[in-house]
Amino acid sequence: MAKPDAVRITTARSSAAADMKSRQRRYAISMSIRTVCFVAAVFVGDGLLRWVLVGAAVFLPFLAVVIGNASDTRNDGFALPDAPYAHELKANETKD
Repeated sequence: MAKPDAVRITTARSSAAADMKSRQRRYAISMSIRTVCFVAAVFVGDGLLRWVLVGAAVFLPFLAVVIGNASDTRNDGFALPDAPYAHELKANETKD
């Protein structure tokens, strides 16, 4: 029977509510930047900068969704080594 991996508190995932709040905040920030790019493209006048801003306004919704859907995947690479000398104690068994 395989032993479950030990979990350190520093690698524990955040709660679902905290994760959702973080995702919503990242999405709102990305969409705010998109709005600024769109408005700036209207006021900047003709030229290359206008098309860069329009391009950013067009592609930021895709990036906002990708960034907004990124989940919390903490992993510090810590793993407990398998100890060949360790064994589980069963009921009414003492360790010698």
